Amino acid sequence: YIHTAYISKMVLGFFLSFLIVTGSTAQVENEVPAPPYIKTVQFRGDTQFGQLPIIQLGQPLTITFDDIIGDEASYFYTIEHYNADWTPSILAKSEYMSGMDNIRIFEQENSVSTLQLYTHYRLSIPNSNTRALTKTGNYMLKIFSSDEELIFSRKFMIYNPILAVGVEIKRSRDLNYVENKQVVRFFVDGGETLLIDPKRNVKTVIIQNNDLKTAISGLVPQYNIGNKLEYRYDQESAFWGGNEFFNFDTKDVRNATAAISYVRLKNLYHHYLYTNITRYYEKYTFNPDINGNFTITSIQADDDVTIEAEYAWAHLSLDHIEIDTDKEIHVYGNFNNYTLDDTTLMEFNPTKQRYELPLLVKQGFYNYKYVVTDLDRNIISPNIIDGDFWQTENDYEVLVYYKAPGARFDALIGVGSGNSTTITN
Repeated sequence: YIHTAYISKMVLGFFLSFLIVTGSTAQVENEVPAPPYIKTVQFRGDTQFGQLPIIQLGQPLTITFDDIIGDEASYFYTIEHYNADWTPSILAKSEYMSGMDNIRIFEQENSVSTLQLYTHYRLSIPNSNTRALTKTGNYMLKIFSSDEELIFSRKFMIYNPILAVGVEIKRSRDLNYVENKQVVRFFVDGGETLLIDPKRNVKTVIIQNNDLKTAISGLVPQYNIGNKLEYRYDQESAFWGGNEFFNFDTKDVRNATAAISYVRLKNLYHHYLYTNITRYYEKYTFNPDINGNFTITSIQADDDVTIEAEYAWAHLSLDHIEIDTDKEIHVYGNFNNYTLDDTTLMEFNPTKQRYELPLLVKQGFYNYKYVVTDLDRNIISPNIIDGDFWQTENDYEVLVYYKAPGARFDALIGVGSGNSTTITN
């Protein structure tokens, strides 16, 4: 005979142990990059320019992409909620979503009068099925095939501006990096919101140029002045300044533009870009860019650029000596969500003594740069080729999460932004 209270304690203990074990082994979720036949993924809020949506609670969200197989395949989507560290949150779907997901993407159109056939897909949220996302925090949008195969996924964030976040960009105080790094300092003003145990419950993330792969997280406030938190780090919140991005413009698919030497028509149009130089030892030169992003434009399109723009091959080349066999050179930018794969790998041409890559892209204006990686495609140093300069114009976003005592998820309740054009010593 075992007393029922004892059984209840045993069950409760087992349940708590299960929660602790599963919580401690929760895996950090990474984005799944799009396969080569999925092109031109654009993911943004209603007014946001960049490709990493950080939207206010209640604002709409849109993702578009092309399938260049062009067979009108069916795609489905799901939306999942995550903690600040991108481990799955414990919220049930009904707690953060009004409506349902796992629904087919109905908005699709085939390309019109293009050499490369493709099917263009568009998903807007809210819609008749997914009526609203009701909680702030981190989210992942996942796109599946009709066979329930995960095709690709993208991260996005929803915030509620409860806290004020001030951001300023400084030059590094470390004399070794004063010419090369930019430091992000910021404060979080809780106002009337009481931030309890902020060193434990407040989490921050700093993002440069919409690139989550180089984001800095884990900083704790150094000072508390009332309900205002100060983050005045130097080395811990420093980013390499990098250089202004290279760019090319293919809005006129038939003719050369500033970065394009000449155009040839084969099965598709081929744009041969002027060879880029290695800028590591060059002086900094200001060149306006859009900080790694891209836009779709076409002067040939009559009505709808999304289905009338052509796909063309952009032939990139880099004047650089051949590197060691244990390293690779890749083209890097938000045109593919900063993904490093076989489609971005440059090959050395011994005859011309330069690195080359043909890149299939939709008509538009593109930013890109070059990075050196190891054979596992981990970036060794982001700017060995292009150089690092404190003067470089970069965008920064600071995200502030707060998990109040007893709360069940990390709420994103503050977002601040800064630009290095206002950098000070």
